[in-house]
Amino acid sequence: MTTSTLHDTKVRLDKWLWAARFYKTRGLSTEAIDKGHVRLNGLPVKPSREVKIGDTLELRMAQQPPRTVVVRGLSGVRGPAPVAALLYEETAASINQRQAAAEQRRLAPEPAHTQPMGRPTKRDRRHLDDLREAPPRDGWNDRWSASLGDED
Repeated sequence: MTTSTLHDTKVRLDKWLWAARFYKTRGLSTEAIDKGHVRLNGLPVKPSREVKIGDTLELRMAQQPPRTVVVRGLSGVRGPAPVAALLYEETAASINQRQAAAEQRRLAPEPAHTQPMGRPTKRDRRHLDDLREAPPRDGWNDRWSASLGDED
């Protein structure tokens, strides 16, 4: 990719998102635009909309906070990541929001540790077996009966 391709005059939005490496394929970028996950200057757009230098894009990607980027270059050709990074500049607010979300994920408890119960250990099973085999206390089982025999 040469510098002349960074300044093409007309580039479709879906092609630009693919070239800037926000999406792996043009089909995925088109799908995201159609679902309303991409806004250009605050408005929903179609994949064929042309992008201009200075436009602001809001991108919502799965499991991540929204990203806000300003278009700094135009290209319809997908190139290496360092060159693709020159096509846009992320706003400071967007960077801060992503860093805060990453820190919150880092500090979040491990999901497996939040489960109060799981498969009992061998020690737990032995304890449960002991409780089942123990004689009833306080006559609790005497009050309750599952038998269908004669009632007094």
